[in-house]
Amino acid sequence: MQAIMQIFLARNNVQAGPYQLEQLNIMLASGEVLLDDLMWHEGLAQWQRIGDLTNNQTVYRPTSANTPEVNDSIINNVTVFPEDTNKAKDDKSVSLDRLYGKPERPKNVKADMTTNRHQTPHNNVSLNKSTLKKAVADNDKVVGNVVLAPIMSRVLATALDWLLLIMAFLPLMLAMRKLGDMPTDLQNMEAVIKYSLSLSESIPQATQLISNAMVFGLIALQLLFIILRGQSLGKLITGIRVVDQTTHHLPSFLRLVVIRTLFLALLYIPLSTSFIVLIPLAIHYYMASKSPENIGWHDKLAKTLVVKADSSQLAKKSKSE
Repeated sequence: MQAIMQIFLARNNVQAGPYQLEQLNIMLASGEVLLDDLMWHEGLAQWQRIGDLTNNQTVYRPTSANTPEVNDSIINNVTVFPEDTNKAKDDKSVSLDRLYGKPERPKNVKADMTTNRHQTPHNNVSLNKSTLKKAVADNDKVVGNVVLAPIMSRVLATALDWLLLIMAFLPLMLAMRKLGDMPTDLQNMEAVIKYSLSLSESIPQATQLISNAMVFGLIALQLLFIILRGQSLGKLITGIRVVDQTTHHLPSFLRLVVIRTLFLALLYIPLSTSFIVLIPLAIHYYMASKSPENIGWHDKLAKTLVVKADSSQLAKKSKSE
């Protein structure tokens, strides 16, 4: 069905097409075609708003049930109808830029970015056609000009970061294990401090130096990659990155490092000695799985998105952005 489907588009009383389903989804993902544009193909009784057919998502997956009643107020007197498509099929396909005209930059850019996040690109950095084509084929979520990172890739990246931290502490943990089990009568902070001091005297200095070098080296390396690339080592390995929700570039230092990195580290590390740490993590990924933009509470806090890494996201923003 997808190979033979001929799709026609219309905007402002002007028709374009025919296009195949794959072409339509690529143009939707890149923002070249908007959710407010009209669409018709065989099987639809009338022209319909694209967003009504896609449930306001930037990918169209036609089904027998995906043909809601059209709202006549949306059609806006488009002068072409399904019976006129035979003539259109004989004509060469026309570029959407040339046919529709390039959209004017909104006067209130900030408001436009907030209310139309799913419809138009946020900046003039765009993914290449092959990347968008692959995203559509993989059923990935696309927002503007970025491909959202799958939830499982984010979970894997977090697991890798925790694994690296455990490995950094491994020499110290092995040395502590040789000294016997941890006392169960540590009822207050004073007792914990005394026990820690006794450990520092019992563990060989060379082991402490190695452990400190591994831990601080890992922290420094993580911060370096986060600041320069928006990626922890886990995200670097899984090919995903943190970007600003609005600009789709690297977030500001405050959002990326202070809020999303240091604040979350101070929250999670004290909980890491028990399974309690899994509760806020589970809430975060559950929220992300239910969000159209995969936004968990980490992302809400820092106003960020986690996306598939692309070199264009590292480009410096122009003064006009």
